[in-house]
This record gives sequence, structure tokens and C-alpha cells, in this order.
Amino acid sequence: MSDIQSTSGLKRQFGLLQATALNVTMIVGAGVFATIPLMRQELPGPYLWIGWALGGVLMLVDGLVWAELGAAMPSSGGSYLYLLESYGRKRWGRAAAFLFIWQFMISGPLELGSGLIAMSSFAPSVSEKFGQFNDAHSVNWSLDVNEHVPKFLQSSGPVKVGVTINPARFCVLALGVLMIVLLYRRITALGKLTVLLWIGVLSVIGWVLFEGFFRGDPSLVFANFGTPNELPRHFAGKVGAIVSLAMYSYLGYYNVCYIGDEVHDPGRTMPRSIVLSALLVAVLFIALHVAMLSIVPWNTIPTEQKLLDDYSLPAEMMKRIYGDGSIAVTLVSLLLIWSCFGSAFAGMLGYARIPYGAARQGHFYAALASVHSRLQIPHVSLFLIGGLTLFWTFFDLDSVIKILIVTRILEQFIAQIVGVMILRRTRPDMHRPYKIWLYPLPCLLAMLGWLAVYFLSDRIYIALGLLTMTMGIVAFLLWSRVSRDWPFAATEPVKNA
Repeated sequence: MSDIQSTSGLKRQFGLLQATALNVTMIVGAGVFATIPLMRQELPGPYLWIGWALGGVLMLVDGLVWAELGAAMPSSGGSYLYLLESYGRKRWGRAAAFLFIWQFMISGPLELGSGLIAMSSFAPSVSEKFGQFNDAHSVNWSLDVNEHVPKFLQSSGPVKVGVTINPARFCVLALGVLMIVLLYRRITALGKLTVLLWIGVLSVIGWVLFEGFFRGDPSLVFANFGTPNELPRHFAGKVGAIVSLAMYSYLGYYNVCYIGDEVHDPGRTMPRSIVLSALLVAVLFIALHVAMLSIVPWNTIPTEQKLLDDYSLPAEMMKRIYGDGSIAVTLVSLLLIWSCFGSAFAGMLGYARIPYGAARQGHFYAALASVHSRLQIPHVSLFLIGGLTLFWTFFDLDSVIKILIVTRILEQFIAQIVGVMILRRTRPDMHRPYKIWLYPLPCLLAMLGWLAVYFLSDRIYIALGLLTMTMGIVAFLLWSRVSRDWPFAATEPVKNA
């Protein structure tokens, strides 16, 4: 019976192939295409593969944590459910789940907003005339945060946060509004549209790989490497930065955990799909990296933020193969915009359900549990997530990525790693169809990896993450006080014998 229908009443229809496809397609948006130029800002091209390799290892060992939790608790909710169970539903688990949703209200829209920002960088390559018009009407504003924070928060290099206002940004803002309008309908009407959007992802990946491996020169990937003993300054911090960018591109290897109620034989399917997805995507992203940089030499990629706002590595690749103004440049740019839109669309569809689900279970603000009387969708949660996503449209991609990664590490990834170890101690009799291989080594490696990414991040982003967490703790305490729940639950008077 459990293989056919879950306790929630949803049909278990996702097998290994479908679950793996879901993970891979959710990961592969425009991240790999947009982040390589940002990595180039940090380190010379020959070092960039380190980010993909170390990020791939971190993705795999962290994926094993998700695999054990998902197989043991195959219900919809993902991290929210795992934290609730790991730390105790009535006490600390309630706080951990609230803090996860709190940070998600920031990091989720940041992740979706990064897709819109990436679209704006691809848009000028669609047409030379539009590109020229966009350049002529662009306003860029940049602030070095180091100059405005106390010395103990300053980083070794400049920490710039930029805002760009131009026609491309307004166009993607309109696409973001369109996305919300399309999602404001019954869920049954969205399935075919989602599949159609993901065709663009597969098309652009296949095309870039084909061109790179049949026309490229792999030696360009390591061209002008210099002497092995000459490492760039602040090398460890820069490696941390490119691993953070790689992890941004890899986000989604665990997406099957959010639909656990609909996975067939979850004890076997979920761990296998997570591990298989991590391996496939790590190999795929390294292959795409080699394919593009074998056509476009890494030392020709701009490093100035103003130039990167309109820079598209795949479009530059097609220019070098087919020439400026060719239909290939326009087509690859349209496919990239298509894939970004599809990624953000699918993400917003699922992300709008996370605060709604928590609120419905009484673990977040009740207003977000509202359901549209006719369409039967969580419209309040959808508008909130959608509105917050649109807010980030005009910011620079690098800052958005770094903020969302740092904000998410403690409340989600580290909390889950600790949580799975707590469950091993407090609930040894819990049914675990899958157990982490070589436990606790993968947990320790995943924790070490995430903490390294965290502490190698710019101090100002760490401070922002801690400020967000502090505000979440205050909000949780105020909410608990008003609702008279733990830690302010009213105690029953002791009855006399």
C-alpha cells in the first residue's frame, strides 16, 4: 500500500528515472553559464576547476545526509520536516523549523531573483540593436561595503554591492510579473508548461557541449597558467568564493526530498536519485566548463562588474564560432533566457508551498496558510515569495549569490547535519531504509566543507547572515509569546492528590 499511496493521500508515482530527472533539471538552469565569469573575477581560469571539483565533493557528501533523512521521513516538506523531527516537535525542533522558514523567506527569493538577474545579462545578446540601446540607457551604482563598516567586518579586498537600472532589467522584471500571473492558476494547468520550459535547458546544454567538444581546443582551458609556485594572493579565501559559486550552481540535488509523498519506494528511490544526480551534474558542469573555455580563452573574460552585467559566456562562444550578429548568438541567448525563466518558474512553484505548508501545520505565521477559495492555491504565500523575488531584480548577481549561500548554511545545511546525528543517538530504533555510508565520516566532511565556505566568505555577508538569524530568533520568541507556545506555553496547575 505504501508503494502506491502515501499517508497524505498523494499517489507515489516518481520512480528512480523521474526523481533523478527532477533533481537534474532543477539544478541545471543558467547557474553554470552565469557563474564562470564570476569565478573568473576571483581566480585565473586554470584554477576554476577546483571550485567545481570541491563543490562536487561537498554536494555528494551532503547529499548522503539528505538521503538518510529523506528515506527515513518520505513526506513533503524537506528541511522543514527534518529539523522539526530531529530537534523535537514540541520544543527546539519548533524553533529550528521556524528559523529555517525565516531564512528561506530571504534566501529563497534571492535564489529565484538570481535567475531573473542572469536573464538580464543574456538579454542584450539577443539583438545588437537592443544591446546598444541597453548600453546607452544603463545606470550603474556600486558601493564598496568595506568603506562603511567597522574595521573588524572589513575583508582583505573590496566587497562591492551593485545596482543596475537599464531596459534589460525592466524586461526581466516584467517576465517576473508574468511568472507570478502564470502561477496564479490551478496546479493541474502547470504541468505541461513546466515540461515545455525545461526543453530549453536541455537544448542549450546539448548545443554548448557539441560545439565545445567538436570545435574547441582544450589546451585553452589551461593557457597562460604561469609557474605552479605562483599562487594568487589570498588564495584560500578566493577558493572559498569559487566553491560558494559552484554550490550555488549545484543547489537542487535534494529537490526530490520536497515531494517525498509522491516518490515510489522512497527508501530506495530517494537515496539513489540524490547520489546519481550529484554525480551526473558534477560531471556535466565540468564538461560544460571545458566546452566553453576551450572556445573562449579564460583570460578574455572581463572581470569588471560593469562589463559583467551584460556579459554572456555562451553568446561569446557562439560569436567566436559563427561571427557577430549571427543567428546562433540570438538563438543561444533566447534559449538561455528560456532556461532561466523555466528554472525560476519551477522554483517559485515549489517555494511558494514551503512557508504555506509550515503555516498550515502551525509552525509559521497563520496568514501564509491562506488558500484561494476558487483556485485552491496558496495565493498569499505565492504573492509574498513572488514580490520578494522581484525586489532583487536590479542587484548584481555576485552579491545576491553570496548573500543567499551564507544565509542558508547555518539554519539549513549545518542544522541538518547535526540533526541527522542527533536522530542516530535519540532514535536508534527509527526505521532507516538507507543509512549514510561510512557514517559519521560523510557528516563530518560535509560539516567541514560548509563551515569552510561560511568562514571563508566576506565578513560583511557573515554578519548579515547572523543579523538575519538574530532577527529570526526575536521573531520566533515574539510569535511564541503571542501564541502562548513553547517556550512560553502556559503550564497546567498541579492538582492536589
